[in-house]
Amino acid sequence: MAGGQKPEAGVYIGCVVKGALMQVSAIDSRDGTEVKVFGPAGARETLIRNAMAKLVYVQKKKASE
Repeated sequence: MAGGQKPEAGVYIGCVVKGALMQVSAIDSRDGTEVKVFGPAGARETLIRNAMAKLVYVQKKKASE
């Protein structure tokens, strides 16, 4: 991931299909930060990558506050 961080080491990923949509949650076990993304149910890998990128973004934003 960006910024030298490797959040995947302590990140829980959850995928839930709701009709034609999939919800992917990424939770960092170190600080409890949670993000969610939604998209087409067939785009699982892309949604996981997007959730990981969003998690890094949110953590950087929190760190700069």
